[in-house]
Amino acid sequence: MTSSRNHTSRRRQVALRLLAAAALTSVLGGCYQTQTAKNDYPFDYRDRHPITVREGARQVDVFLGRNRGGLTPAQRADVLAFAQWWKREANSGIVVQVPRGSQADRAAADSLREIHSIFAASGVPGKAVYVRTYRPEPASLVSIKIEYTKMVAEAGPCGQWPEDLGASDKHYMQNRPFWNFGCAAQRNLASMVDNPADLVQPRGEQPAYAARRSVALDKYRKGENPSGSYQNSSSGFDSGKISDIGK
Repeated sequence: MTSSRNHTSRRRQVALRLLAAAALTSVLGGCYQTQTAKNDYPFDYRDRHPITVREGARQVDVFLGRNRGGLTPAQRADVLAFAQWWKREANSGIVVQVPRGSQADRAAADSLREIHSIFAASGVPGKAVYVRTYRPEPASLVSIKIEYTKMVAEAGPCGQWPEDLGASDKHYMQNRPFWNFGCAAQRNLASMVDNPADLVQPRGEQPAYAARRSVALDKYRKGENPSGSYQNSSSGFDSGKISDIGK
């Protein structure tokens, strides 16, 4: 009886070891497949580094002095430009965070009144401005923080080198572009685009200039030349004549 029990327990131990080895093999195989799939990256740089549109923020800090109230000329220009940008690209209202509990509370109140006046003169509705208070850190430079949310386009991050560029890399033998190639161009394009929504869909077309279209069609029906006539030029363009000065 004892020998049969020992034999059965040995069989169970062997079975458990085989199951553990099989599980470890499957885990390692999955890691190897994941690493292989990661190495087989897309060939097109636009697929490796796509430009994405997300929600960002534009913020302006109006720094305050302890014994000074109101805004400086440079700060007035910053707030005015901020209001103009808000009317053009904002996706939300303006949030104004005013410091409280510091030695610059009086200067913050005076500056806030001037900020409201600049917003009103720029056409920003009063209901679009939300004022909040915050407690600044001790011994830190106090400022009024003005911000709103907008759409931003970005790509990257760049500078990633997951594999070597030498002959030991399999992509080197296949003449494939390296991973980081094209990332800087995509990132620069995303930062230079004026309206990030243009990367998603085209803008709506404006109506045609009906007055000029009517004149051109009327001349076409009469068999006349529908092109416009320009002065100082017989061909319709500036002749680009060189000046006679110095002759």
